[in-house]
Amino acid sequence: MALTATMYRFTIQLSDVDRGVYETFELHVARQPSETAEYMLTRVLAYCLEYTEGIALTEGVASGDEPAVLVRDLTGRITAWIEVGAPDADRLHRGSKLAGRAAIYTHRDPAMVLNQLAGKKIHGSDDIRVYTFGRGFIERVAEIVPRRASLSLTITERQLYLDVDDQSFSTTVEERSVG
Repeated sequence: MALTATMYRFTIQLSDVDRGVYETFELHVARQPSETAEYMLTRVLAYCLEYTEGIALTEGVASGDEPAVLVRDLTGRITAWIEVGAPDADRLHRGSKLAGRAAIYTHRDPAMVLNQLAGKKIHGSDDIRVYTFGRGFIERVAEIVPRRASLSLTITERQLYLDVDDQSFSTTVEERSVG
């Protein structure tokens, strides 16, 4: 018998001071059986940090040729290709070429991700950013995140403050370039 995805339901209050984005929304996330809690949480944070009109979560690790998060304009054209984890260089190349803008959010060691991509042909690699969170942040939050939760997320001057129900966490969002 095949395992099915576990549904998570988040009510998110987003205050991204750096980008001037203030929204409250519901996010329903299907965590695939092969997806770690850390990957799922990084996917949710990538969605929030990239939040804009036309943004969508895909099926995560089960999405096949799509990234974890993508943004489409009103015509349906993909304008941002957002990967999570440690994506393959060919996939990142294709996504960057297709969308014009690509980024990676990772819960893994950023040096490992950058080394894996080093020397590979990746369209626009100098413009692709890799975003990471402080050491242990994702793991600490992933341990306590329930299937239904209220999240309050504030980003200001690259500092991320996250409240999950009654618990508070903070970290710095670090940025590196692929190229």
